[in-house]
Amino acid sequence: MPLNWSLVKQKYGKGAQVPTVAGRKTLQVTGVDDEQIYIRTPLWTSAVKRSHLEEGVRLIEEGVISRDPGLFVEDYRVYIVDDRATSAAHILHDLGFLDEDTGFTSRSAWC
Repeated sequence: MPLNWSLVKQKYGKGAQVPTVAGRKTLQVTGVDDEQIYIRTPLWTSAVKRSHLEEGVRLIEEGVISRDPGLFVEDYRVYIVDDRATSAAHILHDLGFLDEDTGFTSRSAWC
């Protein structure tokens, strides 16, 4: 199922606290527009591009990228962009595209 950007805008448009994959902290989303999701931590502000998230979802659906959060971060950096991969994982996990974190998963266990 492709990423529904209307749902993303509805969910995060006014800001949100997105649980991290491990569940102990949150990622602060400050807003969203047609091109990206804006995020902030106490140390920095940034954004995750819509096109990168859409590509991530497409590659998940095609089976190229793992649904395992840890492996997803590695794959996202290789196949999409080496920028905000962990933040992308938190967002896609919150949207239901990634599995629950079960700890370390080796690549050979996924293949």
